[in-house]
Amino acid sequence: QVQLVESGGGLVQPGGSLRLSCAASGTIFSINTMGWYRQPLGKERELVAAITRGGTTNYADSVKGRFTISREIAKLYLQMNSLKPEDTAVYYCNAAGPITNYWGQGTQVTVSA
Repeated sequence: QVQLVESGGGLVQPGGSLRLSCAASGTIFSINTMGWYRQPLGKERELVAAITRGGTTNYADSVKGRFTISREIAKLYLQMNSLKPEDTAVYYCNAAGPITNYWGQGTQVTVSA
């Protein structure tokens, strides 16, 4: 089992920055890819960025050049710059195990003037 706890969400003005963190615990040795997903109100959850254990990254087109994902042994980060109102969503940390996908509880990010 893997437990994931996100932090760092909040209210920010357009053009501002936020850094999300995700603390992982449990059988983290089984995890290869970790990522951030987001779900705007009334919409489906979508991939924002992912990173493999080896450091290979993948970004949604809508965040390329603005967001940066990084990873330590038991932590995952998402640096978000030049935030836009359309980035408003609940952001979820994800860890992909060999059989099971693990999710955090989510953290709200609101971009508004």
